[in-house]
Amino acid sequence: MVGDTLCMKKNLSIALLFLLIVFLYGCPYESPYAIDAAPQQYIDEELLGKWAAFVPRPSDDRHYKEEPVKLIVEKRTDMEYDVSITGYISELKVYHVISNDTIKGTAFISTVAKKEFLNTFINGRYYLSEVVKDKNGFSVFTLSEQFTNKYVKSSAVLRNAIEVHYQYKANPSYDDWFVLKNLQKVN
Repeated sequence: MVGDTLCMKKNLSIALLFLLIVFLYGCPYESPYAIDAAPQQYIDEELLGKWAAFVPRPSDDRHYKEEPVKLIVEKRTDMEYDVSITGYISELKVYHVISNDTIKGTAFISTVAKKEFLNTFINGRYYLSEVVKDKNGFSVFTLSEQFTNKYVKSSAVLRNAIEVHYQYKANPSYDDWFVLKNLQKVN
């Protein structure tokens, strides 16, 4: 009886540890620092507007579920955007970034390793996403928490970490739950 209880506790501890690891590796990278301390580039007018995409959502193993998400990008200044994300985003409530049914923030573009990144400022933290444009629209690939193991204490250190990551990683570390692929312009 005691052996069974110890075995159950051990199995439960292992399961909880596994869930903790999955949770920690399932987070978008957030930082008190942006890639640049202040915006350095003018906005890209092609990104302005209302965009929509279908994104995969959590479901059981037997079903695949997609939900629509809308990204609204507006001009704030010559170098900054206002961004709003609406749609099936209730799983983001645990991150305390949702106001009503929308995530709102500001953003600006930085270029690192010949790639464009959005530095999106939401509730006192920056979230970094690579922007990939194509002829029909664009995609936003949010960097995952494990993209670097460096302690980031400035914008310069963050820029260097991104340069190293893109130089030496065969595949960049994106957070699959926070990716908006193939955004298409909508009314």
